[in-house]
Parts: sequence; structure tokens; C-alpha cells
Amino acid sequence: MESLWYSEKTNLFNLLCPHKFKDYKKQEHNFNEYKTKDYVYFENDAAKKVYLIAKGKIKIGYFNEEGDEVVKAILSKGEIFGEKAIYGIEERNEFAQVIEKNTAVCPVDCETLHNLMRENRSFSLRVYKILGGRIKKLERHLKVLLFKDTKTRLIEFLQELDEDYGCCCPKTGNKIIKHPYTQKDIATLIATSRPTLNILMNELRQDNFLDFTRKEIVLKSNQWQQKIL
Repeated sequence: MESLWYSEKTNLFNLLCPHKFKDYKKQEHNFNEYKTKDYVYFENDAAKKVYLIAKGKIKIGYFNEEGDEVVKAILSKGEIFGEKAIYGIEERNEFAQVIEKNTAVCPVDCETLHNLMRENRSFSLRVYKILGGRIKKLERHLKVLLFKDTKTRLIEFLQELDEDYGCCCPKTGNKIIKHPYTQKDIATLIATSRPTLNILMNELRQDNFLDFTRKEIVLKSNQWQQKIL
């Protein structure tokens, strides 16, 4: 299985949701709620809206010519998907599927978003900056998946998690990463199996590079820096 991962520190829900803008607060604006395995949209659906995740998780992917699922991203609260519609692309070339129960998304039609961008130059620039940064990040990660071994992919993914979710413990200097991913999510995103991921994580733990629980990873400061240099 191929895959890509990405995340943003910026809460795009707070940035883009029409509820946050004075002129749009009075308009009817509903959230869509989904159950696990529901699809928000399929490949080849019309692309007329952009979606913001209010809670839960969404998997973005497509099926290749052999019929295998290719996972491009797993997104959580505060992130955006379906953003290609902003550029005028009329048809989806990917699917968006719910992978966590009680997921809720905020749909924003392209006309509303374009109006907001025309009316607020700084808002428009922030949107394009975020989307441009995402494209560059995806391109970089594709190269990692194509040309690097599984252990290297894991190490680089942990570096990404550190950038997005890590904070430094003042007492130890270790990096503490509280993240939204399950082991299955991480395995999917670095294109490996859960057993292989468990083996690699336990090897890194035994070598004292890190420690981990279900929702937290601790990168041992000195050892980890030596590992990635």
C-alpha cells in the first residue's frame, strides 16, 4: 500500500468556518455528522464544497488500477479536506471516508469561500499559504515513501509528529508528543503493517531512543538527536 501523511498546526476550522465571520453568522449553516466508515464523498463526485473537521477523523485516498486502496492522509479536528475545489477542479479524484465515530464536518460551498477570500485579502493570503505549504509537504513525503526504507520512513514521520505536536519537557529536555493517531493510522501512513511498526517502535524503545504509550511518544533528547543526525 502506498500512502502520504500530512497535518497542520493551524486550526483551519477556526480560520475558515463561516461561523467565525460576522457577515455569515446569521446565515443557515449546519454541521454534517457521520458514523465510522461513512463516506463524505467518493471519487468522481462533483467538487462543489470544501470541508472542515469539527471533530473526529477523516481518511483521504483513492484506488489504484489494481484496485488497491492508496491512503494519502488521515486528518483530524481543525483540518481541511476537499480543498481542490477552491482551484476550480470540478470532479473529485479521491475519496473521503470517516474512520472515527461521531465525526462532524463543516461544509463550506466554494462560492462562500471565494467571497470571503475576495472580501478579506489577509484571509485569502493565509488560505493560499496553508494550501501551498501542504502541496510542498506532500511532494516531500512522496519522495520519502518511494525512495526510503521503512525504518527511515518511521523516523521521518516521528520528526513530523514532533514538529506538529511535540513540546519540550523542561526537566529532562525530552520531546513529548501527544498525537491523535492510532498504531493502525501510523502504519497506514508510512506504508507498512502494524506488526512491522510494533517491531520497529520496540527496537527504538530498547535502544533508548524513545518511549511510547497509546497516545504519547517521548523522544529521548540526546539519544534521539544522535539517531537522526
